[in-house]
Amino acid sequence: MSSLALSSPVEQQIVLHQFTPRHSVQARAMLGWSREDFARESGVDAVTIQRFEGQHEVNDETRLTLAFRLEAEGLVFFPGFAPGWGMSVRGGVAVSTAPAAKGIISRFLDSTAVSIDPKTPQPNGV
Repeated sequence: MSSLALSSPVEQQIVLHQFTPRHSVQARAMLGWSREDFARESGVDAVTIQRFEGQHEVNDETRLTLAFRLEAEGLVFFPGFAPGWGMSVRGGVAVSTAPAAKGIISRFLDSTAVSIDPKTPQPNGV
């Protein structure tokens, strides 16, 4: 999501909780962006980005602007983890920016497929 106008208050609160100063530094490194590059791309002053990345307070709108700009490049953010590549929408077509890894849910379902197969005998005659 790259527009504050398109995001709901709930989405904004989620982003504010998930996007940290460390994420900003890591995401810039992943993109090969300097602070000045990020400032140009986001429309946020480089000094403000430096303040945010230095663990100083910035207003919520600025923080959302930074997060949404990085998300527009295909990055996703989760508390306690480095940024990762998600989906990027460019030219109206969703394009994966990295190979899709099998998620934990998919791995779990694959590992239990045999135990829920109706052809497999179940305990107690079920």
